[in-house]
Amino acid sequence: MFIDTHTHLYTEEFDNDRAEAVKRAVDAGAKALLLPNIDEASINPMLRMCKDYAGLCFPMIGLHPTELPEHYEDTLARMEAMLQSNHPFIAIGEVGIDLYWDDSRREDQIAAFRRQIVWSIEHELPLVIHSRKAQREIIDTLQPFRHDLQGGIFHCFGGTAEEARELLEFEGFYLGIGGVVTFKKSTLPEVLKQCVPLSRIVVETDSPYLAPTPYRGKRNESCYVPLIIDRLAEVYDMPKEQIERQTMANTKEIFKKLQNNLAD
Repeated sequence: MFIDTHTHLYTEEFDNDRAEAVKRAVDAGAKALLLPNIDEASINPMLRMCKDYAGLCFPMIGLHPTELPEHYEDTLARMEAMLQSNHPFIAIGEVGIDLYWDDSRREDQIAAFRRQIVWSIEHELPLVIHSRKAQREIIDTLQPFRHDLQGGIFHCFGGTAEEARELLEFEGFYLGIGGVVTFKKSTLPEVLKQCVPLSRIVVETDSPYLAPTPYRGKRNESCYVPLIIDRLAEVYDMPKEQIERQTMANTKEIFKKLQNNLAD
């Protein structure tokens, strides 16, 4: 059994076989599929999927750092208005800072991230954080809120041991581990062995991206999570059932709303 803590199953890449992809995930052992938001246009497709698969799919709300429109403050205001009583969102995500391809809007990305951190605190929701070539900016933006943060996930972690240690200094935060851990030349297994306890990781796919070996380069799916778990069992030298139990427990610890809302 597993929970895919990060999958974009609502996107167009799954329009032709979404129901089949969900069935494959459930057949593989998925207990829940957590859907991070990307931009304003993705909210309705995401919510529609969560309605169609109530008890299995759970939505987040957030503006991805590479998707900032020109007037991003207006977009954020409309998103924030959705965080009223009885909202369905289990987290603020996918948010963060990405300076890999373009750093021209660095300050806008930081400002947007800071605003969404405040949402997380005010609404007592965890943060699901995207960071790419932005470790220093992420740390510096989170730091002033350190004692009020609601925990969360540093999504798609693939950094160094030093970076892992720095991120795990934030109490209540976990590293999201996906297909990269299965790549032949990945340094992630050694980093995990060196300084990341099993009690501080969760599993994810980021589907349709970053499919694990042997599907690397193809569309990723939630049904591939067992391949990630198998590799983690090798890394931590533990039975895969122990990896499943611990990562499930870690996920429920982060997402408090899941504890009473998972399907039987």
